[in-house]
Amino acid sequence: MSERDGYGDGLCSDGAPDFIPPRVSRGRRSGVILPGGGGGQDSETILLESVKAAPRRSSIIKDPSVQKVGGGRKKTVSFSSMPSEKKVSSAADCLAFMQGGCELKKIRPNSRVYCRFYTLEPDLSCLRWEPSKKDGDRARLDVSSIREVRTGKSTETFLHNGPLSEHLAEEAAFSIIHGDDYQSLDLVALSADVANIWVTGLRYLLAHPSIIGGAGGGGGGLGEGGGVSVEGSLGSKMRSEWLAAEFAKVDEDGYGIVSEDIAVTTVCKLCPGIKEAKVRLRFKEIQRSKEKLTSHVTREEFQEAYCELCTRPDVYFLLVQLSKDRECLDPQDLRLFLETEQGLSLASTEGCWELLKRYEPSAQGRERGLLGIDGFARYLQSPECQLLDPEQLGVCQDMNMTLSHYYISTSYRSYLLDDQVHGRADLGGLIKALQSGCRCLELGVTDGPEGEPLLGVDYGPDIPCHHHHHHHHHHAPVTIRSALEVINKYAFLTSPYPLLVYLCQRCSPSQQRTMAQHLKRVLGSRLYIPEALPVSMGGRATTLPSPEQLKGRILLVGKKLPPEHEASDGEISEEEEEIGGGGPLAGRRMTIPGEEELGVVLVVPPPSQPRKLRLHKELSDLVAIARTGSRSFYAQRASQKQAQQQSPPSSPSSPGTPIPPEQPYWTLCSLGEGEAGRLTSESPEDLVMFTKRNLTRVRPSSVRLDSSNPNPQGYWKGGVQLVALNQQTPGAMLDLHRGRFSQNGGCGYVLRPAVMRDEVSYFSAHTQGCVPGVPPQTLRIKVISAHNLPKPQGSGAKGEVIDPYVVLELHGVPADCAEQRTRTAAQNQDDPLFDETFEFQVNMPELALLRFVVLDDDYIGDDFIGQYSVAFECLQSGYRNVPLLGLAGDPLPHTSLFVHVAITNRRGGGKAQRRGLSVRRVGRRGREYVTLRHTGIKAVDETFKLACAPLKEVMDLREDAQGSTASFKEQCGLPTVAKLKQCIQSLATRLQSPEGTMGAAMVLKEGYPCLESQVNLSEPTRKLLTAYNSMIAAQKQLIENADGVQERIAQVQREGMDYHEDLSRLGEKEGLKGRKLSKAVESFTWNITVLKGQIDLLRGAKMDSLDALRQLGLACEACGLTSSSNSSSSTFSAAELHYTSQPLAVRRSSTHGNGRI
Repeated sequence: MSERDGYGDGLCSDGAPDFIPPRVSRGRRSGVILPGGGGGQDSETILLESVKAAPRRSSIIKDPSVQKVGGGRKKTVSFSSMPSEKKVSSAADCLAFMQGGCELKKIRPNSRVYCRFYTLEPDLSCLRWEPSKKDGDRARLDVSSIREVRTGKSTETFLHNGPLSEHLAEEAAFSIIHGDDYQSLDLVALSADVANIWVTGLRYLLAHPSIIGGAGGGGGGLGEGGGVSVEGSLGSKMRSEWLAAEFAKVDEDGYGIVSEDIAVTTVCKLCPGIKEAKVRLRFKEIQRSKEKLTSHVTREEFQEAYCELCTRPDVYFLLVQLSKDRECLDPQDLRLFLETEQGLSLASTEGCWELLKRYEPSAQGRERGLLGIDGFARYLQSPECQLLDPEQLGVCQDMNMTLSHYYISTSYRSYLLDDQVHGRADLGGLIKALQSGCRCLELGVTDGPEGEPLLGVDYGPDIPCHHHHHHHHHHAPVTIRSALEVINKYAFLTSPYPLLVYLCQRCSPSQQRTMAQHLKRVLGSRLYIPEALPVSMGGRATTLPSPEQLKGRILLVGKKLPPEHEASDGEISEEEEEIGGGGPLAGRRMTIPGEEELGVVLVVPPPSQPRKLRLHKELSDLVAIARTGSRSFYAQRASQKQAQQQSPPSSPSSPGTPIPPEQPYWTLCSLGEGEAGRLTSESPEDLVMFTKRNLTRVRPSSVRLDSSNPNPQGYWKGGVQLVALNQQTPGAMLDLHRGRFSQNGGCGYVLRPAVMRDEVSYFSAHTQGCVPGVPPQTLRIKVISAHNLPKPQGSGAKGEVIDPYVVLELHGVPADCAEQRTRTAAQNQDDPLFDETFEFQVNMPELALLRFVVLDDDYIGDDFIGQYSVAFECLQSGYRNVPLLGLAGDPLPHTSLFVHVAITNRRGGGKAQRRGLSVRRVGRRGREYVTLRHTGIKAVDETFKLACAPLKEVMDLREDAQGSTASFKEQCGLPTVAKLKQCIQSLATRLQSPEGTMGAAMVLKEGYPCLESQVNLSEPTRKLLTAYNSMIAAQKQLIENADGVQERIAQVQREGMDYHEDLSRLGEKEGLKGRKLSKAVESFTWNITVLKGQIDLLRGAKMDSLDALRQLGLACEACGLTSSSNSSSSTFSAAELHYTSQPLAVRRSSTHGNGRI
């Protein structure tokens, strides 16, 4: 089945639909059909004609709820009304487009939507629209009356238009604020790129008033023939000089012309990843348009082609937004960008200079400390801006905990080529698994000729299969010795941490002895041989060592003889775990798990009799971790619940077997896929409890004869440490595995969530809502664009173009699993623009994985283009590049997605606020406070009761701080995910008088940056100032009270833990038995987990508040809001030091339970 089946698509080829129904059938190609390519028509002419040809309907949507989506997923769809050939690379391009005009939807406060055709007057003085009932002079807006231009749905009209607003694309919406009373003209473009053009053009006019009305004044204005003449910005001049210098390097004769081949090579060198054919075609078009007879390229033609092919519109729009329309960034601009967008709160001006010098290609830019568009694009594509947190490229988690606290990268029969039946053994698979960071390898060993054990699969007597069926006469069999030599060579090249070798052998005692000798000879001192295991008083093995203690060691996992056994060999029973049939599923008809839609039905063979196996003592003595079956899980669960429940344990595999005694050595419980799946669904809490002390492994079902893989996330959420996957089978499941283990330096060990490690904690894999003690978070991802996408593999018969779209999958606990997709970017192979935002609720961040998949919306051949999977905890916020990987996990050269990531409530709590609704309206009365559960044990409940008041305070402090901040952002006309720097910039524009003086100034009151008005302000501005000072007051309240409240909760937690050991005895005293006692224990662990979580939340909220104050101080200083008496930066830097006493690394390590050092 192809990967994209089931992803809906909601695109119409009509110019500007007001509403998009879901696609019912896949019977037609979707996507906007762009006017393109034909004839020698100028692309700008095509652009304007296509836009003017759009229907100018005066259609009104009164109530969007009458047009419900039928069964499909609600999607934000933006329609590209621009031909893919036309790229915007300057302010002049934007103004020219606006003069040509286009259709925009005008949104009114009464929920009406009008389609109008908007144009910018040729003299740039005003906007006009038609049709309109107003006369021509009134259907206009003077550019000089515009106060600011806002992006997104940020005005009252959008925010309080409920259902209508939800159906309008956030990326395509913008508002023009005009007049002294700050009225808003609210518009929605046909696509995000058209909205960007209007916003960029209008902001350029605001920044350069001299060109409005053809005033000239040296700043540009009307050129000949009415075209726009915009004086070159600083950035564009810098770029021209750099390109001229690059051209001069290859123009050996100095005549100002070079051959086409040299020009093509130079462009490809300056812009890595661009396709040579595309560059050559552009030069040919230039020659044809000028009717040149020679193929030589002039300097002007070289510059024209480079600017058109290598300017990324998404980067250009971002640069203009950041650089106050100069089209280049100075160190101060860059620092604000790094701090507020990229989350680098300790960025320094010196660091920004260093960054400029590293990425800016022009000598002039490097000297003057300016980053132009090419340098900025290089920076955004660099490893520093990758989605994966660079801290995760090295080992960054605590490696001193017991082995059972980690997820361990595990492979299943990676030595088999092809499938599980006819697959032959090959050492290449073992090498690949070790190189990819696997820390647990499975080796199947069978008797070989001449007394030499061989690597391969033994199927047991119940499957009619020749013992060495896979050793074809033309393939030399692989001996266990050669496999061990490979393991010894590659074991620690990728990771220094312990390697577990999982041994499944069916050898005779004599060959077992040979194998034991090979193990000792080949692996030598690396082999961890348990001399005499430290045993605790109860005859139980102490906890497993840590990865740090076992560095560089290889541990054998296998069957083990009882410690008192003296003879040279002994008999042990082999459960049906590793053989094809048997178990509770015997005789049942079933499909391959996860692939039910294929309809393949397999009958599970009947169980063999429990097999008896002769085990040689010499081999048994080398085994460090004894392999057990599911019986050990049921035995432990039964012993724990014996006092509480009278009914016998229900062991599906063997109802009547006696409970084995506690084993005096380390064990690993191996479960089949089916049984593990049943435990995660029927006894999730018990399984998590079991895995706190015991290693547990899940292997793919024996009905997966094609070496397909189960979804590992289903077992990780149940606490299973080792989910064995066929590393030789690419696909979504292996992608998730790679995503999980790409963190922590790719060392093959990743700490499990804190709730799975804490001795007293509550967690269920089936959680459908918030996890106690874990703050839920909102992830907003804007998929902006893709770059250098290749054709799907195996698509040789298709044309040159692809129709890509991006699918975002969130994998985690059931409440978190979600999937969304972008629209299809029709026939735009190289750099499709998507500009779409998606929102995900994440209740259990430590378990969540995010997967991006890029697919081709076509039927022929393979539709997979690339993918990237990453753990939620490793995401960096801000503008990020996502390097795409091919099917086998190899990087696709120069191929990436460009996204913006925002994570809100990262340490906050409660449900995320719905977009468009003000948080401040939820008063204290309407709050849902965190409550503790009643245990039924009087002394314990009395202790927990003391936490009620401080828990309420935690909620109030955090909600007041969050609510006041959201209220301030809304007053500024910005969404809740906006950064505080953007709010201060918006505030500063309103406070600035025509003469350039500020109407308010920042003063430090007790070290907090407050704003005081200097002149009489208008009512809206005064309200905004009040909202700012209310926010500062709420942050102050939180910072000054957090430590005291935290200590009161910690005290209750400590007193509660004093009862932990005696809980059962206290319960019995109160008359609690069986199920009631179990419930009391569960409520106790729930309460302890909640208390821990609230302490972490408050600690995180305090750090966020300190960080916010620092950002506000910096932003006020940058926007000129520091008062003249206060202008010496020393006052501010003192406050800055006061509020950042903890370095960033320490802040990050406090994130709930991420185990960073």
